[in-house]
Amino acid sequence: MIETKPNETDTVSQEHPHHVSRGKVMLIVLLLATVFVAVWLGGYLPRRNQENAAAAAANDVKTAVPSVTTALVRRSAADVDIVLPGSVSALSEASIYSRATGYVRKRYVDIGDHVKEGQLLAEIDAPDLDQQVAQARAAVAQAKQQMGMAKASLIQYDAQRDLAKATLVRYEGLIKTGAVAQQDYETQVSGAKTADALVVAQEANVSASQENVNQAQANLDRVIALQEFKNVRAPFAGVVTVRNVDVGYLISANGGGQGTSPATQSGATGPNLAFGNEMFRVAQLGTLRIFVGVPQSIASAIHPGMLASVTFADLPGKEFQAKVTRTANTLDPSARTLLTELQLPNKDGKLFPGMYASVHFRDHRDSPPLIVRGDALITNAGGIQVAVLTDAPQGGGLKTVHIVAVQPGKDYGAELEILGGLKGGELVVSNPGDEVREGAVVRPYAAAGAAGGSGR
Repeated sequence: MIETKPNETDTVSQEHPHHVSRGKVMLIVLLLATVFVAVWLGGYLPRRNQENAAAAAANDVKTAVPSVTTALVRRSAADVDIVLPGSVSALSEASIYSRATGYVRKRYVDIGDHVKEGQLLAEIDAPDLDQQVAQARAAVAQAKQQMGMAKASLIQYDAQRDLAKATLVRYEGLIKTGAVAQQDYETQVSGAKTADALVVAQEANVSASQENVNQAQANLDRVIALQEFKNVRAPFAGVVTVRNVDVGYLISANGGGQGTSPATQSGATGPNLAFGNEMFRVAQLGTLRIFVGVPQSIASAIHPGMLASVTFADLPGKEFQAKVTRTANTLDPSARTLLTELQLPNKDGKLFPGMYASVHFRDHRDSPPLIVRGDALITNAGGIQVAVLTDAPQGGGLKTVHIVAVQPGKDYGAELEILGGLKGGELVVSNPGDEVREGAVVRPYAAAGAAGGSGR
């Protein structure tokens, strides 16, 4: 039997089954080093770069020149559109009452109805007026009868006077011949004078009777006129805007209806629904009146016949033409405004009294003032100022700030007139901050859509 010697390699393998080679160890170390380097490069270096960039940015901000938005000072337009609020009312408006006391028998119109001048609106049942008319007619008849009796008496007295005169003439012939006594003659003279006096007195009675007839007739005409007031009529052509009575309502002595107004039974309230509980209210709406308080600054430019455009917020895109008809010719001492009336045609009836209107006046100025942005003003203890920019010694487009006091004019909101302190064409700072102070160096930028001009 042959004995075999084991291989050395096999012997080593059997002695170290988990032995790792040197090459594998080096590979693992290399991989770990690579991972560490990658983590270091991906974390620390970017963070250090960010910190360096932030420090540099902070240093730049600390040493940088502040930037400001600017606008140019320019002349305002020669023609300025001045918008003022206006109050719209009817050209004519009348509250209708009755002169007759009674109950409403018939009603012919309601709110919104168009009526003509003299059109019957309602009838009132007033029996007391009818009785007064009948009584006045009887008084006229009685006065005429008395006047007739007075005239008859006058005719009688006139005949008696003629007879007395004829008798006196005969006695004058007889007294000359001595046919009658002197006493009888004197009796005839006295009778003639008495007859003449009676005629004169009766003529006065006839005149008095005629005056009584005239007085009775005047009283009859008065009560007939009052009786006509039972028929309530429209004073002019227009639209019925308020109705406060209905059939059966009692009309009081002041001519208004007593009771709850039908105009407010629905719960509607407002100053136009109660003028003292009148029966009706009629308004002319074919032409409207607009009252405007014109400020003192442009009051001298307003005159009758001047045209103005009118707009309404609830009618966008529509413009109406109105004409100035009259002004108060005096300023309201409390508001320093001139009361101005304009008339606006309203044939289609689309506009209503009580609407809020914007009235546009065109103001022409031969020497228009300067104008700047409203946010360019600086208000402090030194008054009203603006920051004017001039070229800085450093160059490079930098500017130096100079604070200039100005005299403001009219304020248009986004823009403001300047009456003194500037010459025009200056570059001013818009919306200045704390960095805008006298002598500061800034970098200008034009404001986007800046009113009052743009920067260079």
